[in-house]
Amino acid sequence: MTKNPNRINRIQKKLLPWLDVLAITAWGILLLKYWLTDKLNLLIHPNYFGLVVAAALCLLIVGFFKAKELLQRRRHEMTGNMQHISLFPPGWGSVLLLIAAILGLTFTPQVFASDKALQRDFSELLGSTRVKPQAFRASVTPEERSLVDWVRMLNVYPEPDRYQGSKVKVQGFVIHPPDLGKEYIFLARFVLTCCAADAYPVGLPVKIKETRDQYPTDTWLEVEGEMTTETIADKRQLTIAASSLKKIPQPKNPYSY
Repeated sequence: MTKNPNRINRIQKKLLPWLDVLAITAWGILLLKYWLTDKLNLLIHPNYFGLVVAAALCLLIVGFFKAKELLQRRRHEMTGNMQHISLFPPGWGSVLLLIAAILGLTFTPQVFASDKALQRDFSELLGSTRVKPQAFRASVTPEERSLVDWVRMLNVYPEPDRYQGSKVKVQGFVIHPPDLGKEYIFLARFVLTCCAADAYPVGLPVKIKETRDQYPTDTWLEVEGEMTTETIADKRQLTIAASSLKKIPQPKNPYSY
């Protein structure tokens, strides 16, 4: 049976505009879903949450008016008035956008882990100059500083002996860099400055009494101890001498800012 080209064209003309509606609406729903399920913090800095939510609402509004316009056009065609002009011309690009939105609704964003961190040189992990210095409050005790706070402090005052004996209590996930001895693990956090595309890992080595095989990669730990100075990779490096290592669940928000 030979297909009728005119019939196919008519079907395409009717289908394509509705694909636009589905794609626009699906992206609005996707962004709102990430926000409502607390998954947006895996993709973007909290400073931009308001912008994302506003964009999602705008997409839903555009989808609503697009659907309304299509229904009005159909009524005009049925009454013989063919002079309706579309404000939203259709396109096959909507198919790709719709597929991407469906994939986003189907799969949950994953947290960056050790495999991404190990893509960087060990020297980059030890000296992350991308971490922006921040104002330090004098009232904050050493054990109240987060892992990223310690790295920021080192960027401002890089002499490791300055912190010798300071109490420390930090959380992060475990990395086993190949350049690090077996008496150490590396405790890391990813820092998000804008979105997941620019996330980068920072952290500090931790000297342990046990073998590091007891702490597999990507295990989240709360480490207590005190700061000391060790020579690692031919460099004097601030190191946490651990007195306690406790396995903890992955935090609801695993990134730092």
